Amino acid sequence: MLELNKLYNMDCMEGMKQFPDKYFELAIVDPPYGIGNFVQVTGNVRGEKVTWNDSIPPKEYFIELERVSKERIIWGANYFNCFDEKGGAIVWYKQIPPESNLSECEIASYSRLKRVGFVHIKWQNINRNEKTIHPCQKPVALYRWLLQNYAKQGDKILDTHVGSASSLIACYQMNFDYIGFEIDKEYFEKAQKRMADEMAQISLFY
Repeated sequence: MLELNKLYNMDCMEGMKQFPDKYFELAIVDPPYGIGNFVQVTGNVRGEKVTWNDSIPPKEYFIELERVSKERIIWGANYFNCFDEKGGAIVWYKQIPPESNLSECEIASYSRLKRVGFVHIKWQNINRNEKTIHPCQKPVALYRWLLQNYAKQGDKILDTHVGSASSLIACYQMNFDYIGFEIDKEYFEKAQKRMADEMAQISLFY
């Protein structure tokens, strides 16, 4: 079994096979949305088109995710059906101007309760207080809110598509054990550096 509190540069399908049933109390995942190619924006610098967002994960991914986790928060409900029979949801209001072409909210499914949670955390292409290293990056503050409201101390957290590592940084800050997977080598290396910088900064105060 893989060691906890690490980010792994590997396919999450292979990674999840390393764990027994219901090993993680909570999975918080942000998989590809299947909305096609787009021009990557990182720190307001435009890069090359990416292809990893062409399709959502296959059915086998969601089956395996349910096997290894007791409960799940899955981002992407704006674009594909990631709800189970309970139909719980979380709505993140990003305070993006309605005249823009971007969604004002993002929606995640939640497996445990048939209720809708709501959080308001400002997140736009400009005036962010975090430097972005991934086109789908979410703020650490969002993941801290999720952990505060949907997890309890002692829970083990799984993220199958780490991207910028915001989820893992929140886990580290709040003393949750975690496992993260990121298949893309470039994103993995940037995420590793971001986590190392965060850990080094926090260690200065202790």
